[in-house]
Amino acid sequence: MAVCIASNLSKDIGGKPLLRGVSFKLEARERMTIAGRNGAGKTTLLRMLAGEQSLDGGELSFAKGVRVALHDQRPPRDRKRSVEQYLLSGCAAELAIEARLARLESEMAGGASDEATLQRYSRAQAELDHHGGYLWRTRAWEVARGLGFSEADLARDLATLSGGELTRASLARALATRPDLLLLDEPTNHLDVESLEWLEQALVAFEGAIALVAHDRWFLETVGTAVLELEAGRSRFFPGSWHAWRAEQAARELALGRAIERQEAEIARIERFVERWGAGTRARQAQSRKKQLEKIERITRAPADGAGLSFAFGEVERSGRVVFALEDGTIEVGDPPITLAAHCELWLERGEHVSLVGRNGAGKTMLIETLVGSRPLASGRLSRGHNVQIGYLSQHGEELGGDGSVVQAAQRATGLTPGKARALLGRFLFSGEDADKPLAALSGGERRRLSLAILVSGGANVLILDEPTNHLDIESREALEDALRAFDGAVLLVTHDRALLDAVGSRTVALEDHTLYSYGGGWPEYVRVRAERQQNGASEAPQPRPPALRDDPPEQPRPAKQPRVKAATASKNRARQEEQATRAIEQAEAALAALEDELSHPAAWATSYEAAKSAARHTAARRAVDAAYAQLEALL
Repeated sequence: MAVCIASNLSKDIGGKPLLRGVSFKLEARERMTIAGRNGAGKTTLLRMLAGEQSLDGGELSFAKGVRVALHDQRPPRDRKRSVEQYLLSGCAAELAIEARLARLESEMAGGASDEATLQRYSRAQAELDHHGGYLWRTRAWEVARGLGFSEADLARDLATLSGGELTRASLARALATRPDLLLLDEPTNHLDVESLEWLEQALVAFEGAIALVAHDRWFLETVGTAVLELEAGRSRFFPGSWHAWRAEQAARELALGRAIERQEAEIARIERFVERWGAGTRARQAQSRKKQLEKIERITRAPADGAGLSFAFGEVERSGRVVFALEDGTIEVGDPPITLAAHCELWLERGEHVSLVGRNGAGKTMLIETLVGSRPLASGRLSRGHNVQIGYLSQHGEELGGDGSVVQAAQRATGLTPGKARALLGRFLFSGEDADKPLAALSGGERRRLSLAILVSGGANVLILDEPTNHLDIESREALEDALRAFDGAVLLVTHDRALLDAVGSRTVALEDHTLYSYGGGWPEYVRVRAERQQNGASEAPQPRPPALRDDPPEQPRPAKQPRVKAATASKNRARQEEQATRAIEQAEAALAALEDELSHPAAWATSYEAAKSAARHTAARRAVDAAYAQLEALL
């Protein structure tokens, strides 16, 4: 039975159309992710489902008695209550039933034993059992603990919580409600990796329906079972995982691009004919072609399909082999001081990409502020290598300041002329009037893009990044991932985006138990070792002390690479296998090209069935190419 059915929904904002013809159906245990660019209407749609915004058209229907809970980025308005009171306030039905039971128990203790009183008590007890019995409070507290709140935190007033803690409290309240329809807007914000993993497990086991908006790619892949794509106000429902939808979307974009190219070529051909023969012996045919041209329905991309963020770091100057080394370091904060980390050993070598992980509040930001020199080291020794040029991206963009416009902030940070600063900003999607926006009016995503523009122009050979994906959409996160993977210098990365950790990090340093542990390998290796430690209850010893800080000896000239020559003893059979593998690659690539030509016709994507079939064929053809290359590589 469907929990929610949306039929042809529409919504206008400021007199302009935002959503048109949005339709979908959500059933129990279905988890629909809402995809689309910033400003596509994702949050508005969630609030429409929650009843907080009106419909301008269409119809929303819910199953009888459906309980809906919304978590979004707005902090609680009433701060004059404890975390526990706020957490339980979403369970109004349970609280009312308990109050009714308490009144009935008081009446019964006073001597009321008539049949009507006993029946009212029995009905109230049955209602409470339906909502989980007397254990519903315990389950609510378990949700809070899973999201990082301690038992002591439950007694704190909301007014004492940070912005991130308020957001987590809102998420805990929505989950504790145990709704039939759970609406989540950016639920992964302000969660550390441990809380993220707990949330994923909780949502996968959730029995109701879920509609969510998020930019964490691993989270979307783990949780989602369907995708509602919002583009240019229209919607497209895709039944399947987020990864499968991305593959289908890429194939669709490829087909659309080829269809546009073919139509443009056909239009140009007709226009040449009309221009050449418009007044000649074939004028009648030219007029017919002209009418044909006027009737052509132009294939265009959606208005939302603007240029995406794409950038790269330039070549960097060579630094010493060891970029910096922290020996027996202690980091403290506050007065009186609280020790966040003690007896720490940390080093970063030239060209190394290191991920720094740890729970929220463990001290990761304090540590990197110490490394960049903006916070003193309580004790220990911090050494920096030769010719180290650090580029620092703070978590909240403090380096931007708060005065002036976007272009003025870029000039202030880079020293570029106005013209060159505008050219730089254009690469980061600040074009025209956007470059003259005041900093105070920028969204979180715009501030982050401005910080990245300044970072790219700095020419640093060491990047220290604190949550660089905050407020970035998925396309921008992938652009950052590509740029960091290609960066020749050293990187120290703090992020909760596990896709970025997996793609960029080659070594993982964990801030655990007030000290640092170094794990060889990237994020997957760290997860494996961490799981083994938890299973065995063992404590991991720190890695050996870092290498001494010194420059490299002068490099000796290297002989030019000689072309690889096969050994004379190579068997004819091996040569034949390589030749067959090469032919297989050529055949697979030819088949892929032919299929892409076939899929460029709009009919291949006309219905959801055809789109799914076309996407599957394209994926299979791509895999055949990859398999052919893998076979050849195995022989070489």
